[in-house]
Amino acid sequence: MKRLLSFLPTHFTVCLIVGIVVQFYYNIWTFTLISSVLLFTTLLSLLFLLLNLNKRKLFTVFTWVLFFLIGMFIVESQDARNNKNYFGNFQATDSGIEVKVKKVLKESRFYDKYIAEVTAVGKEVTQGKVLLNVQKDSIKRSAKINDTFYFKSKVRSIEIAKNPYQFNYKSYLEKQGIYGQFFLKRSSYTYKISSELSIYKIADNIREKVEQSLLMNGFKGEELAVIKALVLGQRRDVSKRLLDEYTNAGAIHILAVSGLHVGIILLIISMLLKPLEKIKYGVYFKTILIIIILWCFAIIAGLSASVVRAVTMFTAVAIGMSFKRKTFVLHSLITSMFVLLLVKPLFVFDVGFQLSYLAVFSIVTVQPKLYQIWKPKWKYFDKIWQLFTVSLAAQIGVLPISLYYFHQFPGLFMLSNLVIIPFIGIILIGGILVIAMSICNILPNVFAVFYNSIIGLMNDFVGWISLQESFLIKEISFSSYLLVTSYLIVFTAISLMEKMLFRKCTLFLLALVSFQCCLFFEKIIIHNTNEIILFHKSRNTVIGANKGGFLKVYHTLKTNEIVNSRLIRDYKIGKKVKKITFKNSIPNVFQIKDDFILVVDSLGIYNVEDIKSPIVILINSPKINLERLITTLNPNLIIADASNYQSMVLHWQLIANKERVLFKSTHKLGAIVLE
Repeated sequence: MKRLLSFLPTHFTVCLIVGIVVQFYYNIWTFTLISSVLLFTTLLSLLFLLLNLNKRKLFTVFTWVLFFLIGMFIVESQDARNNKNYFGNFQATDSGIEVKVKKVLKESRFYDKYIAEVTAVGKEVTQGKVLLNVQKDSIKRSAKINDTFYFKSKVRSIEIAKNPYQFNYKSYLEKQGIYGQFFLKRSSYTYKISSELSIYKIADNIREKVEQSLLMNGFKGEELAVIKALVLGQRRDVSKRLLDEYTNAGAIHILAVSGLHVGIILLIISMLLKPLEKIKYGVYFKTILIIIILWCFAIIAGLSASVVRAVTMFTAVAIGMSFKRKTFVLHSLITSMFVLLLVKPLFVFDVGFQLSYLAVFSIVTVQPKLYQIWKPKWKYFDKIWQLFTVSLAAQIGVLPISLYYFHQFPGLFMLSNLVIIPFIGIILIGGILVIAMSICNILPNVFAVFYNSIIGLMNDFVGWISLQESFLIKEISFSSYLLVTSYLIVFTAISLMEKMLFRKCTLFLLALVSFQCCLFFEKIIIHNTNEIILFHKSRNTVIGANKGGFLKVYHTLKTNEIVNSRLIRDYKIGKKVKKITFKNSIPNVFQIKDDFILVVDSLGIYNVEDIKSPIVILINSPKINLERLITTLNPNLIIADASNYQSMVLHWQLIANKERVLFKSTHKLGAIVLE
């Protein structure tokens, strides 16, 4: 750990990440290059004068600030909106738009979905990525990479998350450089099948040929979907049910070509090429061959972001392994992260990127320490123990961030990994052989049937594990503060495992105390919570009253719909709600502290005595004279939820503006919280 912290690229990478995060969220970098250099020089001069730094310390501070600014600069420079040719700058015209498909996404019920590059607006050459939603057409084939669409349309913004703690799809796409979307109906566009070749197109053609070969050899259904996910990196055809089963079993990483798959391939190739080490310069030939094979696999798997990340990471690990020293592996790992972030800075926000590096880092640093605890004499027990410690080390590295993002812990993850991971190498190599033989039309039927049955058995086993619901801990609330303090505990514990020192013990105990302090303060916040939440639910009304972590939900939905509703579950996890009660009716009056909240429903009754200047919530499109209501009640705020007709909401908005009364709508703002 000490050597890693003293490794200069570690410092560069940390400063780079801080710069990327600061620029993305706060958009500080708005200077020209010259003014930035002048500011940078001025800051260093002030530091030198104020802190009286020697040359070595000044150089250290210089590099920290430099890479912080580089992080900000690359985020700013790669933001297409800052380019004068950004397509959004030409949307005022009614010119035709040309977009080129860059990635095929999983289809929805009514639309084929793509990530596309806007190449032209009218006669202007443009740039910028969009989400393209094309209405399904049974006559036309789905578009493929490099196919071009032509249409006339206005770009639409991507909707914000409408309820508290809901998955923010808008933010997710922004972290991929996508800020708008188009919706195309069947008759509103023309498109051209492209013959243009690119490395992504070649990869797509290879995958398509492989899929056709597998279909001809009898592979179909869930088995085919799993093979495509395992080897080709295509998870689009995996059903939601199967995805949920793998998630609940703690084995979802098996269905995404990532660090696990590339790492296993690296180990297998390394073992097969081990004889090369006996010849002169054989280690270098072996490393070069490994890197070539890994990148060939990346091309076959479609060069998706996760595959490129994994192969880049393990290319660095392969180079580190050639030196046969753990520190070189760690240094290579940090270097690969640094290079990836220089090229694609927004990778830092990708969950797969975070999980991959944390898992590998934990395996390299923690697994040897765990393995030393017990050394089985019997060879087979030793292999099982190695596998167990690898799985446990990886889980230690990713557990906090998994709880933060996914809010669940699969208690049987160790069992599923112990059973599946020993065979995943065989399944991967078998899959590659099946694909190679099927393309060459030499795949024996017996081998195809056998491999198909192996995939089926794996699916059945995962399905059985996922049914053991008593071992699956769901709806775990885990805040960003707990995430940070958890990793402080992990890193200080790793450092302590290397060498027991008083200073390291102190840091470890401080990390534990900081975690406990976070839990304590969050408990106080929950106890002091007192709020009314008007959720956004189309054609319905859902109002929550949260006091001290006890939530009462008043609604107009069917009981089973609201109990299983995602919006309530997300709020429960985010707010650490202790207990929920549901009531299938909406009260006319709520009170929060000294404020009264009056609910006016379809009956339009609002003459309530002893209530002055309330907050008014309009639900179920009441036929009222809003001007008279404002004169009678003198409300502080008027709110309309999603149960109202939008035409009426717009009409009310105009009247409220005229009467100078604050008006809010969940259609526009999403859920509204009153405290």
